[in-house]
Amino acid sequence: MNALTKDSQKAAARVGLTSDEIVITGGKPLKGTIQVRGAKNLVTKAMVAALLGETPSELRGVPDISDVQVVRGLLEVYGVRVTSPSTGELHFDTANVEKAHFAEIDAHAGASRIPILFCGPLLHRLGEARIPDLGGCRIGDRPIDFHLDALRAFGAVVDKTYEGIYITAPNGLKGANIELPYPSVGATEQVLLTAVRAEGTTELKNAAIEPEIMDLIAILQKMGAIISVEPNRVILIEGVDRLEGYRHSALFDRNEVASWASAALVTHGDIFVEGARQSEMMTFLNVFRKVGGAFDVHDNGIRFWHPGGDLKPVTIETDVHPGFMTDWQQPLIVALTQAHGVSIVHETVYENRFGFTEALNEMGANIVVHATGLPNHPRRVARRDFEQAATITGPTPLHGAALHVPDLRGGFSHLIAALSAEGESTISNIGIISRGYEHIIEKLAALGADFVYEG
Repeated sequence: MNALTKDSQKAAARVGLTSDEIVITGGKPLKGTIQVRGAKNLVTKAMVAALLGETPSELRGVPDISDVQVVRGLLEVYGVRVTSPSTGELHFDTANVEKAHFAEIDAHAGASRIPILFCGPLLHRLGEARIPDLGGCRIGDRPIDFHLDALRAFGAVVDKTYEGIYITAPNGLKGANIELPYPSVGATEQVLLTAVRAEGTTELKNAAIEPEIMDLIAILQKMGAIISVEPNRVILIEGVDRLEGYRHSALFDRNEVASWASAALVTHGDIFVEGARQSEMMTFLNVFRKVGGAFDVHDNGIRFWHPGGDLKPVTIETDVHPGFMTDWQQPLIVALTQAHGVSIVHETVYENRFGFTEALNEMGANIVVHATGLPNHPRRVARRDFEQAATITGPTPLHGAALHVPDLRGGFSHLIAALSAEGESTISNIGIISRGYEHIIEKLAALGADFVYEG
C-alpha cells in the first residue's frame, strides 16, 4: 500500500467514509440541488486564527471535510478546546494553549500542509513552533521558503532538525517590510497571521488578494487587528498587543462551486448550487458561458446547466485572483474534452498540475501536455519558467475505466469524467476527494448519479 493510499484512507475515515472506492455507471445527467458551505481555503485558516484570540471564537459555515478534522486535531493537541454545538459550527476556547511534541503534531497532520500556518500564532502564544515534514497534494513543488523567509524577516530563528522544523523568537517578533517574489496565498496568510501581533508595522508587497484572503482579513479585524489593503497588492498591518476571539460566517467554497458547474456541463445536467454567489465567481462564469454553459444567478445560489448544442473550445490562462483559478481548470478540462475544436489551458501557478489528464486520455480523451508551455502562443498572463500547457481536442467520447485519484481537484475531475463516460468506472483513493468536498457520496445520490458505494 503506497503512502497516498494510506493518506486517502485516513482522510476518508475522518469524515465517516468506510470505503475508499466507488463504482460509477456513466451517461446519466446530474440534476438536482446541492449545498456548498465555507471554503476549505478559508475555514482551515480561520481555525488557526482562533489561536491568536485571548477569548473564545465561533466559526459558522464549516464544511465536514477531512482537512477541517486535521486542523481540529492539531488545535486540540495544542490545548484548544474545540466544540461543535450545531452542524457547520465550531467553537474554540484557547484559554489553555500549551506546547506539543513533534510526534503528536505529525500524527494529526498527516499529508496536510496546514501546520506551517500555525507558526505565527504559536510564536506569539508559546514562543516556539514545531513543524513536521509537510505533505499535501502531489501537484508539483510547493516550497515553504516563502513562509520561512517571511518568519525570519519578523525575527524568528528557524532550525531544521531530523524531526522537522523548530522555530523560535528569542527577541520577540517585530514588524517587517516584506515583498513576495510571487503573490502566494499561503505566504500572504503567513504574514497576516504573524504581523497582527508583531511589534510595529508590517508592509507586505505583492500580496495575494483572493476572496479567501479578504475574508481572513475580515476575521482578524473583528479580533482587533489593524489591516489596510492598499492598491497594487500592498497590505499594511499595524501590530497590536492583544486580540480577542471572533464570530464569523465563512465565505462559500468557490472551488466546489466551479467543480459542480463543470459536472453539470459535462453530464448535460442541471445543478442548483445553494450558497454560491456571483461576485466571487465572475471570472469563472465568463469562461463557463464562453464554453457554452448556461447559468442563472439567484439570491441563495447559482443554477448551472447544459442548454443543448455544441460546446465551444476556449483558451484559458490560470492566474492569481482576479484571474482564472488553477483549481478551476481541472474539472473544466473534462468538459472541454466534449467541445468542438481545440482548447488550450496555460497553467502558470503550479508546474505539475496536468498529471490527471493521463487517465482522461485512457478514457478516450485527446489531451496533449506541453511540459514547457507554449511560449509562442499569445498571452495576457506573464510567462513563468516552470509553466505547462495542455491542448484538448474534442469532442471525444469517454469510456469507463479503472481510476486512482491522484490529488484533490484531479480526483474530482476523474469523478465527473466517470459520470459522463459510457460504461462502468471504478474509482479508488476517493478519500483524497473528501479533503475538500463535503458529503460527496450524499451529493452524488441527491443529483441522481448511478453508482455503487459499499460504505
